[in-house]
Amino acid sequence: MNNIIRITCDPEFAKECSTKIDHAIIEEEWVQLTTKYKQTTHIAKELLPKGPGIIMNSGGSTQISHQCLLPVSHLNQSAFATKRWLETQEINPAKCFIFHTLPIHHVSGLMSWWRSRCWGSQQMFIKPSIMKNPQELIDACNPFLKNRELSKITSLVPTQLNRLLQCPAGITWLQSFNLIWIGGAPISKNLIHNSRNLGIRLSPCYGASETTAMVTAQRPDDFLAGQTNLGRPLIDVELRIGENKRLQIKTPRLVHSFLQEGKIAKITLNNGWWDSGDFAELINYKGNNHLRIIGRVDTAIHSGGETIFPEVLKHRLLDACKKNNLPIKELLFIPVQDAEWGERLVSLVRLQENIDKKLLENIFNKLEQLVGEWTPCERPMNWYICPELKTNECGKWEILKWKSWVESKKKKKQC
Repeated sequence: MNNIIRITCDPEFAKECSTKIDHAIIEEEWVQLTTKYKQTTHIAKELLPKGPGIIMNSGGSTQISHQCLLPVSHLNQSAFATKRWLETQEINPAKCFIFHTLPIHHVSGLMSWWRSRCWGSQQMFIKPSIMKNPQELIDACNPFLKNRELSKITSLVPTQLNRLLQCPAGITWLQSFNLIWIGGAPISKNLIHNSRNLGIRLSPCYGASETTAMVTAQRPDDFLAGQTNLGRPLIDVELRIGENKRLQIKTPRLVHSFLQEGKIAKITLNNGWWDSGDFAELINYKGNNHLRIIGRVDTAIHSGGETIFPEVLKHRLLDACKKNNLPIKELLFIPVQDAEWGERLVSLVRLQENIDKKLLENIFNKLEQLVGEWTPCERPMNWYICPELKTNECGKWEILKWKSWVESKKKKKQC
């Protein structure tokens, strides 16, 4: 069948949403996932390949808006590859309890549920409102966390990890897990340091909607031992570094097609290899290649003849802010066109709540001092206070959204 079932997902009711998805898949239909905040791209059902499958938005960090068509066979293959990886960690997938914390309309949240569906694992959906209240979270999960016969697994993004580390109840919850996959965005040195010191068994991983989620994952033991990488490729994945250090991926679960502006477009491959959206390097550890991400292709800029990676600068500055006790909650570097340099960076800054406005000048003077030793092309040319600055619900930056925000501020200045 090539019918399309459109499901509007509310993260507070992910369990109910999963039931609807399950029913549609059993009926061999395509399921298009969306939210009340996203406009649905409609498509004629006769254009669809044979179902069943899931149609969902790509991660949100790229500057091209499209939806991925993920056949059920790809979802199953992804779950199988992750199952084999778990078995190498001496974890029996059938004897796991999986806690779903991510929105089901994103591939990371969908695959968390799909794995439990394939493996027959026990599971619990956790509402976002509970995730934001660590004491309520641990009270809700405790009956299941105490079961020593089952391995406890969850998936988080760095934003969630950071929030949980601020509270003793959150730390206790994190320490209860045998394995915590973490991805979606780079993890700051501060988060890594704190998690290691607390013995939290993180497994930094890498994947995309286009690869049907995870393609590499680091062993928690390697993380705790001080390794800073994203682990080895899963059993069905090959990696290589292409031109200009761009990561290329080959796997049988690469998305076949995209849905863009109501039309189906085939994925562009080079002899089966897909160009990811990241620059990377493969490092040798214990005789095997492990992945390390350098920065995103779509946010790297060329300024004054130099290639600049804003994510690297952001984490460098955030670490410096923490050491100097600056009340900075979030930072984002955005590229803008510049006649002399080609491109320059501006910085959006979200301060901690209840900051006295009289302190603003001192805060920004200190920020200028902290970047004073950077090369000229790395230093932001402007700083903007942005109280609403935050990632999307999967911990990714919607770059186009914040570029538009900067442009609107520039226009107001000109008026």
